[in-house]
Amino acid sequence: MKFFGKITTVIALALSLSLGADAKQKSNARAELGPPDMEAIAAASVDENSQYYYPKLLKAFMANDTTMTATDFQYFYYGTMFQEDYDPYREAPNQALLQELMPIYAKEKRTRADRGKMLDYAIQVLDDNPIDLRQLTNRIYVYEQNGKYDLAKIWQYKLNHLLLVIAASGTGTDPGNAFIVVYPQHEYDFLNLSKLTAASQRFEPPYFDYIEITTADNHEPKGYYFNISELLHQYFEKHPSEITDATEE
Repeated sequence: MKFFGKITTVIALALSLSLGADAKQKSNARAELGPPDMEAIAAASVDENSQYYYPKLLKAFMANDTTMTATDFQYFYYGTMFQEDYDPYREAPNQALLQELMPIYAKEKRTRADRGKMLDYAIQVLDDNPIDLRQLTNRIYVYEQNGKYDLAKIWQYKLNHLLLVIAASGTGTDPGNAFIVVYPQHEYDFLNLSKLTAASQRFEPPYFDYIEITTADNHEPKGYYFNISELLHQYFEKHPSEITDATEE
């Protein structure tokens, strides 16, 4: 999978939300949220009477405000997996526009027209998949570059809290403490937004991805584990024939 490439962002991502965070700050984040309770999230996300009912959280997330709490974000992020249209491997919409944007993403400097195209596409993707970390990043970048600082701060708040949810799910240093993500691409995006670059990836049974990182120093660990158990479970629930195909292979 590809990374952001040369896309430049002006997002001041707090290190407390990333892998380079101060140990005390990361500990506080994990104490507040911790690993997700998937059973509770699954039940609440489809319960119309729950404060964490997914459509309610979705409406709050898409609004131009910062009223959601850390727990709201956790239920919203992982609740995505329990929605009917969830598919961890689905293709982003409007592939033609995406191809048109690739040269723009590779530029060092972009015109206002370039940024307009980036924002149009970001909004299209986020309407289809609100937790697309790349397009949230692009949306913030365009708002910042266009001088819409209030909007940039609002959407930065949302992105930061999604990253916090992932960071709080584990340490990533071993399978027992693997980070938990909703989409495979989030493994790369999370590391990249944490200023780390993936060197290689491998699947480790029964349900872990291990991403080795490139380092210019003695950074430890050399890679991070991601737990994709629920992701795979939901995928095969909707595509049972693929289990048969994999078994036959």
